[in-house]
Amino acid sequence: MKILQKQQLEVLSTYKYVSCFLFMGPFFSLLGVFLLFTSLWWLSVLYTVWLFLDWDTPCQGGRRSQWIRNWVLWKHMRDYFPIKLIKTAELPSNRNYVLATHPHGILSVGVFCNFCTEVTGSSQQFPGLRFSLAILNSLFYLPVYRDYVMSYGTCSVNHQSLDFILSQPQLGQAVLILVGGAHEALHAVPGEHCLTLRNCKGFVRLALRHGTSLVPVYSFGENDIFRVKAFAPDSWQHLFQVTIKKVVGISPCVFWGRGLFSDKSCGLVPLARPIITVVGRPIPVPQCPQPTEEQVDHYHTLYMKALEQLFEEHKESCGLPASAHLTFI
Repeated sequence: MKILQKQQLEVLSTYKYVSCFLFMGPFFSLLGVFLLFTSLWWLSVLYTVWLFLDWDTPCQGGRRSQWIRNWVLWKHMRDYFPIKLIKTAELPSNRNYVLATHPHGILSVGVFCNFCTEVTGSSQQFPGLRFSLAILNSLFYLPVYRDYVMSYGTCSVNHQSLDFILSQPQLGQAVLILVGGAHEALHAVPGEHCLTLRNCKGFVRLALRHGTSLVPVYSFGENDIFRVKAFAPDSWQHLFQVTIKKVVGISPCVFWGRGLFSDKSCGLVPLARPIITVVGRPIPVPQCPQPTEEQVDHYHTLYMKALEQLFEEHKESCGLPASAHLTFI
């Protein structure tokens, strides 16, 4: 009975994460508009005032809550897959870091669980570091949802936000950037390791401007937790996805997992597949307030080689065949 209850809690905790990610923002946006036409109109007005006063917080480091980061439900979510964090080198807290994470996947479950919660021991493995996950700025326009995502340590991915964090007098700032972004989510096909990286160089420029070390991070298994419908590059469906991505910054992927009450049915609960996030060795980067294209290309090439080496060194121990390799697009 206890084992069954534990399994149910794991499924519910994981579904809670997915449902909040997909529906919390639209729900409270519609609720705010609806309340304007009821006797509770003042709640929407008060929140709008609060939103106006708090508008810049996502670009000034966010507002995290240790209480939320330590919720017990994250432990159940960790155990559902399960999710693990592996450190391959020390990251001293007397420096700042830009952690480039791959792959984006559909919901970036591995990065969230490892660095936005405390259930895999990131604070113990990397003492003195303050992890900040950079996400789309547009997500902070959604009422209530913005406050929720900030509580577990997120910030806006724009230049103003990242420059603010890496310019803090207190060292040990570790910014996590999902380099492939929404475009990479279109390639989150189980068994494939396709990364949108070849022309993504903004994170390298950021590291050069601040002289922060670059750290490759790869989550093995991230692409395996959902089944994804991949469309041909010349199809109207793919064109629609790319167009929506350019307009709103989010790719409308067609994906599914298991059902909430049965693993034999289809639904929005991710498949229980192990996710192992491996943090690589830091790549020292000099400070160049105005880096040249040659400098950016040089360190971008170094980074790609380091990421590929990290993948090759750990792929078999993380359950992949020796024939698996990264593909950069």
